[in-house]
Amino acid sequence: MNITTSSQEAVQTSISNSRIAVVIPCYKVTRHILDVIASIGNEVCRIYAIDDACPDGSGKHVEAHCLDQRVRVIYHECNQGVGGAVMTGYRSAIADGADVIVKIDGDGQMDPSLILSFVGPILAGEADYTKGNRFFDLEEIHAMPKVRLFGNAMLSLMTKLSSGYWDLFDPTNGYTAIHASVAKHLPFGKISRRYFFETDMLFRLNTLRAVVIDVPIDAKYGDEVSNLKISKIIGEFLFKHSRNFMKRIFYNYYLRDLSLASIELPVGLLLLLLGTGFGGYHWFESAQEGAVTPAGTVMLAALPILMGMQLVLAFLGYDIANIPRYALHLRIRSSKISINDHDRNRLG
Repeated sequence: MNITTSSQEAVQTSISNSRIAVVIPCYKVTRHILDVIASIGNEVCRIYAIDDACPDGSGKHVEAHCLDQRVRVIYHECNQGVGGAVMTGYRSAIADGADVIVKIDGDGQMDPSLILSFVGPILAGEADYTKGNRFFDLEEIHAMPKVRLFGNAMLSLMTKLSSGYWDLFDPTNGYTAIHASVAKHLPFGKISRRYFFETDMLFRLNTLRAVVIDVPIDAKYGDEVSNLKISKIIGEFLFKHSRNFMKRIFYNYYLRDLSLASIELPVGLLLLLLGTGFGGYHWFESAQEGAVTPAGTVMLAALPILMGMQLVLAFLGYDIANIPRYALHLRIRSSKISINDHDRNRLG
């Protein structure tokens, strides 16, 4: 009990001593943006409203009606998508010395009172990046439209494969927080700028070996209108997930490190291919001749398929267990302290 209390006190002290910034992409959110800003608590020291070439003039609307001194409106001359707006906010927050950067939407779907729930695990050293999960409470899932529920389930499965974060769900959830020292290492120019932004962020974070955790939130749907059309982006998502999966496997298992899993995957796929090809050829040949395929031929086809499946499953088991566990921003801080100590010893 004392340990829990002292830990909570340490987190509260860390929150009090940290600079927390909020980034709000603004595109057709004039009906909700002022209420969102008004709901952000005093724990936040700076709010960046990014007018992403909004046709409704969200930025001008904020400047004309918002008196909050923490707010800074930044304009894009052309629309860059949610990812482009968030990257602009990240750059500005980092330049202004923020410690943790929270991203929320301006349409009123995300409850600003939960900001500390996203910031707390980061400042406690438990995570580098936190994201919302609307699927945690099973009793609340019924509030989500069935089509969106199914879509998120499929996207979650693809994201687990492409990002390597097997313990996460609801990958397109845009309520996030990130430690600024980790954000500095993101390749801003390469991250997807539109609807693939959230899942591409997870892929980029995995290549940095950053720790990511889910924060349970309630599903909330009001009168907002989504600009996302599933039929238009499904092909793009499939392509980008496949690309990120191959990149991740190459980076983590061949470029940066070699392990038993680095052998299991290619050997397993090769055996599957050989067994399937061999079996398919002889099945077709037997069908053409109207003859029964010999048992030995069947076994010669089945054996590499079974071995290949076992090796691929072993690789997946290793990959699932290989989720980052130690916060990157702590490693960055430790390395800086070690370098400073080395310099002081050398000079002293």
